[in-house]
Amino acid sequence: MFSHVMVGTNDIERSKRFYDAVLKVLGAGEALENTNKTGQRRLFYRHEGVTFCVSEPLDGQPATAGNGSTIGFKCSSPEQLREFHAVAVAHGGTAIEEPPGPRAGPSGELYLAYVRDPDGNKLCALHRPKA
Repeated sequence: MFSHVMVGTNDIERSKRFYDAVLKVLGAGEALENTNKTGQRRLFYRHEGVTFCVSEPLDGQPATAGNGSTIGFKCSSPEQLREFHAVAVAHGGTAIEEPPGPRAGPSGELYLAYVRDPDGNKLCALHRPKA
C-alpha cells in the first residue's frame, strides 16, 4: 500500500548515524543522500521495494514528532526485533513502553518493540509468527 514514509529531523548527521545502524538490522543499506534545490538535506533508505526517508523540514521550521504517530518496521524473527531495539537504543534512541517481547493481538501472538528516534519519532519493530 505505501511507497514511502518520511520523517523530519533537526540533525541530519545524527539521524544518518541512527538510521544507518538501525535499518542495517533489517537489511537496508546506507542512505542515498540528496540535497534539494533549496538546500534541505534528505536521506533515502530503499529496501524490498519501499523507501524510508529522513528530511530536514522544507519549510525551514523545526522538525517535530507526530503525537499519536507510529512507524512500524517488519522483522523476520523475535531475535531481529530485539536486535533492532538494542541497536536503536545504542545509537541514541529511547526505549519506550513495555520491553521487547510477545504480546497478545487480535489475530494471535505477535512480538513488538517500541523506541523513539533521536528526534522523538515513534518507531515500532513488529514480528508476526506464521500461523
